[in-house]
Amino acid sequence: MAAPHQNPSRGANRTALACAGLAVGMVGLAFASVPLYDAFCKATGYDGTPRQGPALAASAARADDSMVVHFDTNVAPGLPWKFAAETNSVEAKLGETKTVFFRVQNTGTKPATGVATFNVQPGLMGGYFVKIACFCFNAQTLQPGETLDVPVVFYVDPAVRDDSNTAHLSEMTLSYTYFASKNGEPVTAAAAIPAPPGTKREF
Repeated sequence: MAAPHQNPSRGANRTALACAGLAVGMVGLAFASVPLYDAFCKATGYDGTPRQGPALAASAARADDSMVVHFDTNVAPGLPWKFAAETNSVEAKLGETKTVFFRVQNTGTKPATGVATFNVQPGLMGGYFVKIACFCFNAQTLQPGETLDVPVVFYVDPAVRDDSNTAHLSEMTLSYTYFASKNGEPVTAAAAIPAPPGTKREF
């Protein structure tokens, strides 16, 4: 008996459906990977991202060891703000909760909304710098001339001394940059500056 004849169009349809399903799955994975990656960075301190967590018990602090934390503040072009920490650096005992205030001012003539991003250097310290409270990623709208004081509450995990890659470090830098904000997200300088009339902008 002759073998049953396979319909070529049916096989093509199956292939097309499989490819479409794969494409949809990849798009879904791409969208899901953003919050997953963000959560991973916050939990592990990967790539200089400070961890988030509760304060340690006072007994966990190490009075015999400390870390000098420097503060670096920046404002991206396109946002008419001044931004500075109340102090350039603090000496924090390991495990001790510290609070540092930052002052931001709108020096422009119109209301402006900004959002701060941050990182820690050296990057390996991200896993040991733990934020309890922070103004980062919270969009702030300031009126012309308005000034706002915002805090960051943190501690340096004593476990930093148990890691051979960081045990020798005595200083670190917490760096913040304020960007103009659109829909609660930071935008680049090019997107923050209005385009001339008749100019088409690609997003």
